[in-house]
Amino acid sequence: QVQLVESGGGSVQPGGSLRLSCAASGSILSITAMDWYRQPPGKQRELVAQITNGGSTTYADSVKGRFTVSRDNAKNTVYLQTNSLKPEDTAVYYCHVSYWSATYPFGRADAWGQGTQVTVSS
Repeated sequence: QVQLVESGGGSVQPGGSLRLSCAASGSILSITAMDWYRQPPGKQRELVAQITNGGSTTYADSVKGRFTVSRDNAKNTVYLQTNSLKPEDTAVYYCHVSYWSATYPFGRADAWGQGTQVTVSS
């Protein structure tokens, strides 16, 4: 089945940067959207950024101007460049993909990555 492998998390000081990666593999016919969510300790998971198959991007107000989502279609990979990191950005970041299955039963499906920890502290 479809799997998402995330990488790039780590511990940085305020003002630092990290580049998160999420590579999708498996029975994917086409991807409709790839998303980044995050879940701070003790809080609800929230949408951070999204990029559609058409290249349209969406960002949460809290990260707009600091984070950038991009993709490499040939590698079925989505990236999240995080700049000017703040302590409140500390969370587990999850990749999510919505796609059309390449195998029977054909139809829409989605998958989640296992998450990568981002810690921002001085």
